[in-house]
Amino acid sequence: MASFSQFGNDLYTGARSVNIVGRRKIWYAIAAFLVLASILIPIARGGFQFSIDFTGGSEYQISGVADPKQTTAIDTVTAYKADATPLVSVVGGDTVRVQVNDLTTRQTDALGIKLAEAYNVQEKNVATSFIGATWGGDITTQAIRGLVIFLILAAIFMTIYFRTWKMAAAAMISLIHDLVITAGVYGILGFQVSPAAVIGFLTILGYSLYDTVVVFDKIRENNAEDKNGSARTFGESVNLAVNQTLVRSINTSVVALLPVAAILFIGSLLLGAGTLRDISLSLFIGILVGTYSTIFIAAPVYAQIRGHETLIKKADDKKTKAHEVVSQ
Repeated sequence: MASFSQFGNDLYTGARSVNIVGRRKIWYAIAAFLVLASILIPIARGGFQFSIDFTGGSEYQISGVADPKQTTAIDTVTAYKADATPLVSVVGGDTVRVQVNDLTTRQTDALGIKLAEAYNVQEKNVATSFIGATWGGDITTQAIRGLVIFLILAAIFMTIYFRTWKMAAAAMISLIHDLVITAGVYGILGFQVSPAAVIGFLTILGYSLYDTVVVFDKIRENNAEDKNGSARTFGESVNLAVNQTLVRSINTSVVALLPVAAILFIGSLLLGAGTLRDISLSLFIGILVGTYSTIFIAAPVYAQIRGHETLIKKADDKKTKAHEVVSQ
């Protein structure tokens, strides 16, 4: 622990340095591969699996089941409606949850009776809910609208706070990277996208934005020092800021991941609670991806955007020549 603390101190003072900005092409290549995989693999697998909250359908909660076999529900549903594709999960050990698309209200009630018979429970043990396609469409629209509004407001905030659109652009690229990869993991592994998962997506965007703001704030502080005669080039100043906040980013991520992992374990494995699993899974993936993007995407992209400015090019050339003279 002491050596890690010393490592952090060395990074902060510049005694040690991890060349993150200078190796940005490597990080870009990794990010591009992950983004492409997150888009193409779900498409090849047939797209994302949305919950009935988005598509519309019927959900059954069958409680007090002595033998909660998932195959019992699958056989019952397919026997009643051959083209149905039920999603079945066991909740809490004695409760079976069944989700079925494309059922009418009458079919929903009739299938509930058959499920009660199949699991040998009373009809009152089967809680039924029906979500129409219109409601599911409204939920989808609201989710997309919420995402767009968040990104617009975040971009405006970043532009006003840092007084430059270039930091906002770098942050938006980082956020889109986080969203695509997090959603892609859901598609690749076949996890169901539910409203709870969407809430998790939006939450990790907020987490990633906060982490990025901390790094950018340090960059701005270092840039202010550069104007007072620092010998660092712009890229070196940005890289120093990333190094100075590196340990903090790692520590914050670990602290955030531990309770999320606990919720994921308890919600998914012990309780079988779908909502807890969905939101904690998206948070867990998103925090990991967001930490990567803050360190390896946002800051290098900003350095690259600003590096093309004429004034910065001239200042960097002047400092580089001064370095060469001193070294001689």
